[in-house]
Amino acid sequence: MTRIFLIGYMGVGKTTAGRELAKSLNLEFVDLDHFIQTRYNKTISQLFEQFGEEGFREIENKILKEVADFEDVVISTGGGAPCFYDNMETMNAAGTTVYMKASPELLSERLDLCKEKRPLIKDKNKEELLLFIKENLSRREPHYSQAKIIFEADELVNREDVDKYVLLIIDKINNTQIL
Repeated sequence: MTRIFLIGYMGVGKTTAGRELAKSLNLEFVDLDHFIQTRYNKTISQLFEQFGEEGFREIENKILKEVADFEDVVISTGGGAPCFYDNMETMNAAGTTVYMKASPELLSERLDLCKEKRPLIKDKNKEELLLFIKENLSRREPHYSQAKIIFEADELVNREDVDKYVLLIIDKINNTQIL
């Protein structure tokens, strides 16, 4: 039975790498945010609007505990998921956690290209976005760093990089002998 949780800041590539990682290991793939949206038939933004952040985080915690019981799966979490309730403890107890770590500058570059889709950052200019990411990362780092594996993802840029990084993630997982 294998459970791999990919954590890290929004825009780092958890979903993209997670899909490929699952395919390479012949596992199922679950994007936690997508799973929540399907379950509640609402977007994450709509859930935030309806329940506020606290209500959304309760939903996220409940669904995370549900998917943490799935077998033979790679789970990509939302960027904030590891930072609330006992979510990191839940993930670490259930399987292998991999923190996909990237610099604020790289994350800012990536997120600036798709910020309209992300309510927390859609109205920020480049300077505000970089500052926002730096502040959030400093608050989240203590949670993220509890992952069993920390994986530097600064060079994860294109399709070839994804394939290469998936092999590196598999190698790191195998070398830690957690699976």
